[in-house]
Amino acid sequence: MENFRLKVFRTVAEEFSFRRAAERLHLSQPAVSQQIQALEEEMETTLFDRGKGRVRLTDAGVVLLRYARKGAKLAEEARAALELLRGETSGALRIGASMTVTQYILPRMLGPFLEQHPRIALQVTSGNTDQVVAALTKGKIDLGLIEAPVSSREFFRQRFFEDRIVLIVGRRYPWPAKAAVPVSALTQVPLLMRERGSGSRRVVELALRHAGLHIKDLHIAMALDSIVAIVSAVEAGLGAGFVSEWAIRKELRLGTVRVVPVEGLDMRRDMTLIRRFGPVPDGPAGAFERFALTGVEMAGIFR
Repeated sequence: MENFRLKVFRTVAEEFSFRRAAERLHLSQPAVSQQIQALEEEMETTLFDRGKGRVRLTDAGVVLLRYARKGAKLAEEARAALELLRGETSGALRIGASMTVTQYILPRMLGPFLEQHPRIALQVTSGNTDQVVAALTKGKIDLGLIEAPVSSREFFRQRFFEDRIVLIVGRRYPWPAKAAVPVSALTQVPLLMRERGSGSRRVVELALRHAGLHIKDLHIAMALDSIVAIVSAVEAGLGAGFVSEWAIRKELRLGTVRVVPVEGLDMRRDMTLIRRFGPVPDGPAGAFERFALTGVEMAGIFR
């Protein structure tokens, strides 16, 4: 329902690139350039400054982008209203999810959700918690699923799942099997942690602080940007790592890693759904929010 030329224009403006816009729209780059040229002729103004490999909006482009976004939103609302009359929900849904959610939790949710709403087209992007929050702030996603609390009053926040972070070592690591270690033992082992900005790292640092340890007391051997990298490093005997218990189900079955209980350290966290503050949205975003907040655990998805 959105005007096609305005859709192409909006995509180029959001991607800052004709090439990336062409990939996103499944068009050739010359076709994208042709649509922008035709729109500029129709508007009798230049919409983009093109130079030195960079694409930037002109003042006229900034103004048009504001109205193009309003038009796209209005078209989506009209589509959602018509589908509601037919008892259907369809359209695009953009979800941003932190790493743990993307790799281990969201896939279990999407199967049942898409069975209920087969006409919804999903786009999932992943990043750490800070990156997901930034994408929601900029309007690049409709909903975020994150691992750490967010204090901003701009967002509606609701827990949808509880996760537990555990300490793991390789199977040959010289700590007694099944025995708990004192929290002070963490100062004597190389630790593998997620990068700063990660929700997992925030939870771990907060739990350690409550247990009397400061981050400067620890030997952080490596900061890694994914759970998979931490698990692989632990399997290779490079140290101990903190990961979601959902991330190591296969490794525990195979015996390549083991969980080490730490006295006085119970790291549970809420996985949180966030969106811009306001009433429950219509259409795909509202359908997913209702599913995530009312149906996930009752449906036995995570049993």
